[in-house]
Amino acid sequence: MVVETRWSAISSGTEKLLWTGEMPSFPGMGYPLVPGYESVGRVVDAGTEAEARIGDWVFVPGAACYRDARGLFGGTAARLVVPSARALPVAESLGRDGTLFALAATALHALEGGEAPDLIVGHGVLGRLLARLAIASGAPAPVVWDTNPLRRGGAASYDVIDPADDDRRDYRAIYDVSGDATLLDVLIGRVAKRGEIVLAGFYRDRLSFGFAPAFRAEARLRVAAEWGPDDLFSTRALIESGALDLSGLITDVRPAGQAASAYPMAFDDPDCLKMVLDWSGTA
Repeated sequence: MVVETRWSAISSGTEKLLWTGEMPSFPGMGYPLVPGYESVGRVVDAGTEAEARIGDWVFVPGAACYRDARGLFGGTAARLVVPSARALPVAESLGRDGTLFALAATALHALEGGEAPDLIVGHGVLGRLLARLAIASGAPAPVVWDTNPLRRGGAASYDVIDPADDDRRDYRAIYDVSGDATLLDVLIGRVAKRGEIVLAGFYRDRLSFGFAPAFRAEARLRVAAEWGPDDLFSTRALIESGALDLSGLITDVRPAGQAASAYPMAFDDPDCLKMVLDWSGTA
């Protein structure tokens, strides 16, 4: 089917690494390259087996439809050609917030692998979604760390603090979404006996840690990989039921024709929590 993109979001994790040339070796790497995995739009054409879906409003987590470019993950384009199974029907009323399905599914996938967090490291969009989902699950509100005072606002029913102001060393489940490869020793020093540290961010540098403190704590490390189709369906159900609210996470919108200035802003402006490109003027 052919999807006409209305909104696509910029990832401040993987796409920033592509932008700076620091992305670790990853399947699909190579240039020229079409990035993006957070697009929503309308199905405008389809093969005979999917004609009934023409007109659907869908979330698309990327495409591999390019002749002279690679797609990693290929979602940032005015039109996308994808298999029907890759286009998830979502509520059009979500508007640009629909681009957040991938991050919400990523947070949900991380949570389903273990205990709910009592500490989240990083108050970007992924950290906020983790906190919202943890509370929606019935777990106690987590503590959230962020060293950037500009990122400590916007909390809903949980506290965001500077880690320097926190002396706790008994966290049972620490979820790190900072992407900072240097933090493992710090986090191991804060985890309770037999507690778990979940690596839910994307890390540019090699991870390492001192063994002795981890040995004494009998700490567990878990890597939360990307979401699967079931996570998208579960995320949609949570949103439709009202258990998960996506509002207040997108701070900036620019026309797709201004992408050259939107990308640096998305990566370098501390006031920009999430940047979305508007494709309505590209038709």
